[in-house]
Amino acid sequence: MIEIAALRALVAVEQQGSVVAASEAMGFSPSAVSQQIKKLEKQSGVTVLERHGRGVLLTDRGMALAEYGRRILGELEELQSTLLADPAKPSGVLRLVAFSTACRGLVGPMLARVAASSPSGRGGDGPRRGGDGPGLEIRVVAEDPREAVQAVASGESDLGVVHNWHSVPLVIPENMVHEDLCMDTADVLLNADHPLAGRTAVEPSDLVDESWISTPAGAICNEALLAILAGLGRVPDIRIYDPDFSTHIAMVQMGVAVALVPRLGRPELPAGVVAVPVVNPMQQRQVGIVYRKTMTASPSIRHVVRLLREVAAGLDA
Repeated sequence: MIEIAALRALVAVEQQGSVVAASEAMGFSPSAVSQQIKKLEKQSGVTVLERHGRGVLLTDRGMALAEYGRRILGELEELQSTLLADPAKPSGVLRLVAFSTACRGLVGPMLARVAASSPSGRGGDGPRRGGDGPGLEIRVVAEDPREAVQAVASGESDLGVVHNWHSVPLVIPENMVHEDLCMDTADVLLNADHPLAGRTAVEPSDLVDESWISTPAGAICNEALLAILAGLGRVPDIRIYDPDFSTHIAMVQMGVAVALVPRLGRPELPAGVVAVPVVNPMQQRQVGIVYRKTMTASPSIRHVVRLLREVAAGLDA
């Protein structure tokens, strides 16, 4: 009889592309994953992997078995998250992945609400144990949206908070559900002494000669910045690359660059830094949540999604 753990190892190798990557995703050693693959080959009577240079490739039968394995694991996940779960009591471990500003602006406040509902939490005059609700444990990892989508699609995470700039579409795999959560607007941050700092709004044509600080090349927010001037046939003069928006704000305060920074999770701007909206077009990103279709009716997923919506509604207000 084929064991579920062995099937899970094969599916992870197929999704991650190697035994080493699969072991990292599963939290096991490479030798443990290899042992599960060997066990699967013995149980099924077929060779599922073959060496290719320093790596491995799935055989034709291995690909077929992985496809069956994905379906079986999906049905098992759906069974565990719905029929075997108490809809009135979200429980278990929920692995959440979100981009950094969403961690500050949405996930943090959501965790506070979960903690407030925990019997183990303290009253309003004392600390609460963050992330634990009644039987529900939430673990959070910060990743950019593309990596977050991949983590949820492959089963490494259960729920993702992602963003989708209108100018840089985010591709959602067919095995996943995407729900809109809120709209987030980005402003250009300027030093208070900058000639444009007194404007109520600026257009892309006003920004063609500026020196910028940006998130790293290839990041979605970097691509959104490039798109601002694309219609003018120009490329932003990016002098500094840094993934942390706090650094962007500091550089603007020092007067060495301007920056495009979303409002979600943005700290209070220090003296000397001014936020000016960009119009024609307005710079906005749609913030949403993603999860696998097999988790649609999961009490834990629905509970956390509901809390995230409450936090987002408060931001809109």
